Amino acid sequence: MPMKQSQSLEGSKMNELMDQLPEQYTRPTPVRVIAVASGKGGVGKTTVSVNLALALGMAGRRAVLLDADFGLANVDVMLGLQPRLNLSHVLTGACALSDILLDAPFGVRIVPASSGTRRMAELSTAEHAGIISAFSELGPDTDVLIVDLAAGLSPSVLAFAQAAQQVLVVVCDEPASLTDAYALIKVLSREHGIHRFHVLANMVQNSREGSRLFAKLARVTERFLEAQLDYAGAIPLDGLLRRSLQMQKAVVEAYPTSSSAQAFKKLAQHADTWPIPAGARGHLEFFVERLVGAQSRPASVLS
Repeated sequence: MPMKQSQSLEGSKMNELMDQLPEQYTRPTPVRVIAVASGKGGVGKTTVSVNLALALGMAGRRAVLLDADFGLANVDVMLGLQPRLNLSHVLTGACALSDILLDAPFGVRIVPASSGTRRMAELSTAEHAGIISAFSELGPDTDVLIVDLAAGLSPSVLAFAQAAQQVLVVVCDEPASLTDAYALIKVLSREHGIHRFHVLANMVQNSREGSRLFAKLARVTERFLEAQLDYAGAIPLDGLLRRSLQMQKAVVEAYPTSSSAQAFKKLAQHADTWPIPAGARGHLEFFVERLVGAQSRPASVLS
């Protein structure tokens, strides 16, 4: 058989095999991106971000945790890590994003930010966009990105929340926590097109208290805003969680059988089912090329 005809037949057979392969082998897998937010500080948002990321890592997900509280970053401190470089060096062009990654337990990688630097707390719109776009260089070995936002309504919070696929709002049993969470949801829904939020009740006495907190926030939200709230569950008050913070470890690592660790693992299981958009949504997003690539598959693998 002539060589050219043989190659043509081989190519045809290969394309037939590609057509028969399951979709996950022929399309890039989108990265799940979850922004963890709070209306005010002191509700345990960063603790939630750290333990959610590590719980996902324990479950076999290749997780990355971005410390996006640029003025008061402390994810590295909570995990006893000592970064040599951080996002401020990426912004100045001194290094690439991949150069600053820190290894945490269960295969989780940390993107550290600087703390106490006013410059990082006052980034421009273009710099926010540059950070979001830089994540595309992390390559295919990332399943989920957790973005630990700053508390409140700073420009970075709004930019990174919109660039994520899901927003997890952390509240606790304080009036200011609920009112500020409502304000955050109001701005994100009315001005940034985010209409679905997951709400986590943190530091509660029991599951009934968590459900009550969610119901309070859901009532006023449904009455005045075009936004849907989903209950993500509750994290109980736990002395072992406080002890793990003093040890500079995540509670899911230090005390994996504790009540709070079990709650974080349940949260991770729940978050792992949250939907991923079918494609790009028309604005700047983390890993947008993976969303676009997932919409179509290569027509041929051989010419």
